[in-house]
Amino acid sequence: MLAIIRTGGKQYKVKEGDKIKVEKIEEEEGKKVTFSDVLLVGDEKAVKVGAPQVKGAKVEGKVLAQKKDKKVWGIKHKAKKRYKVKFGHRQQVTEVEITKIA
Repeated sequence: MLAIIRTGGKQYKVKEGDKIKVEKIEEEEGKKVTFSDVLLVGDEKAVKVGAPQVKGAKVEGKVLAQKKDKKVWGIKHKAKKRYKVKFGHRQQVTEVEITKIA
């Protein structure tokens, strides 16, 4: 079984047993989380495409970790003004294991 879910403004293709990193979800480690914004559900035999969501479909997962992602570097620069600043940012992410697609 395969599903496409939307969370944090992004879409993820998931199946049971997958481990994905999504933008931070306010849930403790070890707790269950439910994604109700399911855009597509399917397998080898049939596919259901939502308009915009599949009615009654939901994907359940278990929160594995709350952590920070890799550092992303950026630069601010103003031409002809001798101004240049390098900065870094680490985004908060939640690691989720998909347990059930219904």
